[in-house]
Amino acid sequence: MRYDEFLARVRERGEYHSQAEAAEVTEAVLSVLAERISPGEIDDLASQLPGPLGPGLAEAKHERPESFGIEEFHRRVAERIGGRPRTAQWDSGAVLSTVADSVSGGELNQVISQLPSSYAALFGKPELAD
Repeated sequence: MRYDEFLARVRERGEYHSQAEAAEVTEAVLSVLAERISPGEIDDLASQLPGPLGPGLAEAKHERPESFGIEEFHRRVAERIGGRPRTAQWDSGAVLSTVADSVSGGELNQVISQLPSSYAALFGKPELAD
């Protein structure tokens, strides 16, 4: 998937007004995801993302992943975009389901395996949640 296709899909799923808004939300969601998964997994995921998304994700990685639940994930996304956690839940789903569509199944499984099962629905994989 090309970068412009990725943003168009996020824009459609999130019902954003512009590609710029979709790009801003995408950057916020991916930067929070980078705080949550291992640096090696960030690199693997980044290598499969289109355009500037991969390098941006790689730059956001932390030496050690933090452990926080889905509510904190939404709070952090909301903080970055200046929204509410409920809105951030919608935003996270728009971005992460598009990530799921743009990477290999093996890579997606690797990412999801590092997260509590409650995150699976954000990637469009509710069947993996408890």
